[in-house]
Amino acid sequence: MATRDNWSVGRVAERSGVKVSTLHFYEQRGLISSHRNPGNQRRYTPDVLRRISVIKAAQKLGITLSEVEQAFSALPENRTPTQKDWERLSAGWQEKLDQRIRYLERLRDHMTGCIGCGCLSMKSCPLYNAEDELATEGAGPVILDRNGVPD
Repeated sequence: MATRDNWSVGRVAERSGVKVSTLHFYEQRGLISSHRNPGNQRRYTPDVLRRISVIKAAQKLGITLSEVEQAFSALPENRTPTQKDWERLSAGWQEKLDQRIRYLERLRDHMTGCIGCGCLSMKSCPLYNAEDELATEGAGPVILDRNGVPD
């Protein structure tokens, strides 16, 4: 029988809303950790739910797992983030999020016009990108990307 401090992988998956395979993946990447019981089964402490929640929240904001790994590695002894840690982590991601918001606003405002992608299929393309002149600036939607776009 699982105790409060000895959660099975299934219980963590159910409570956190992620698949068991995702928990294994997070563990392989060092984002969460478990211990083994005498029967060699994975067991977690409840604080793993906070780490998973931070991972999920970061991903919803467009933060990569590599960035989450980097942020978690700054925590002493790989401990679970506290509220103060989350405030610091999210503040560190603020500029990246602001860039994404600006990009999405540009996309929203210009998605029905020429974005400099090179397709030349719209009536406005000859005005903004005659004969795909913007190809010299790089690949993709050059007009949207001019002001910096998060990867």
